[in-house]
Amino acid sequence: MLGNNPLFSVPQYELVHPLEFGIYAILGVIGGLVSVTFTKLLLGMRERFLRLPAWTCWFQPVAGGLVAGLIAWRLPQVLGVGYGYVGDALNGKMAFELMALLVVFKLVAVTTSYASGSAGGIFGPSLFIGAMLGGTVGSVAHHFLPAYTAAPGAYALVGMGTLFAGIVRAPMTSVLMIFETTHDYAVIVPLMISNMVSFFISSRMQRQPIYEALAIQDGIHLPGAETHRRHGQRQVSQAMREAKEVMQSHMTVREAFERAQKTEFHSWPVIDERGVVGIVGLTRLEQAIAHGEGIKHLRDLVGALDFPHVHADQPLHVALERMGAAKLDVLPVVSRASIHHLMGVVVLPDVLSSYGVKGRESDRSPDSV
Repeated sequence: MLGNNPLFSVPQYELVHPLEFGIYAILGVIGGLVSVTFTKLLLGMRERFLRLPAWTCWFQPVAGGLVAGLIAWRLPQVLGVGYGYVGDALNGKMAFELMALLVVFKLVAVTTSYASGSAGGIFGPSLFIGAMLGGTVGSVAHHFLPAYTAAPGAYALVGMGTLFAGIVRAPMTSVLMIFETTHDYAVIVPLMISNMVSFFISSRMQRQPIYEALAIQDGIHLPGAETHRRHGQRQVSQAMREAKEVMQSHMTVREAFERAQKTEFHSWPVIDERGVVGIVGLTRLEQAIAHGEGIKHLRDLVGALDFPHVHADQPLHVALERMGAAKLDVLPVVSRASIHHLMGVVVLPDVLSSYGVKGRESDRSPDSV
């Protein structure tokens, strides 16, 4: 619809000297480190915002807007997608100092804004920060080795793909994307070198890809390779039962302990108005009381974003392994679309029974799992 012209107009790339391949590898190292910084900062801040009380959700975007606004007061280039400034960096029309500043402050503005629930994204900012990072590295290299390096714009072009590959973990998509947005196929070798170095470093320092981590923070657990290997295996859904024994998150530890004496098992899902927010075991309640925490609420003992659970389509042995690791005899079965949607529970005696093992009454103790 916009015609056949490329998104960015760039000068023709030329390899000045084979030494440049080493500089592009260094750009890949720096790009990988910046990618990890971006991902960890975004996920860390977003997790803190998600832990705030629900009534603050309407005010949280103010924090992101305030940070972005204060930065834009002195650096207005951080606002918006910034493709115009990317074009300037690709054509060598932006000063070294400005590009270096934009790498830092655009990263802070984007992560704070996105994490707080305000306007923000990952695709556009990764191209913007990558172009500024590449331009910065290229300016330094060209300053010290003018006879052996190309203009900074070439490095800005490679930097776009480098940061995208490190953040999104899609190095070949990054290569094709740079081709499509610039119509420049001559830069393929340095682009692939830098992309793969960035991808390698980011995947080692931040194991979980950013989109997968964001989905998990939102309580969405998508099926992985293990789900496709479950055919012919016993599934959690075959041993799942209704969750009749649950604890309310507003209960105190002492109230929960007294109620626990009248229940069948030694672990219970903890729920609030959102649904299940954690699971607590008898041993944990006893420890809390022993440390004088009897008046604490159960919501203070559980982690609403990460707690032991299983999904209905997982193999049953996964439930057994997680029970053993967490020392629990009950696990909540939650939806993949929302970790807070409690579909039921799976209990140790039922799991053992499905494998033909008849558990004794004493086997229900969490310490025997």
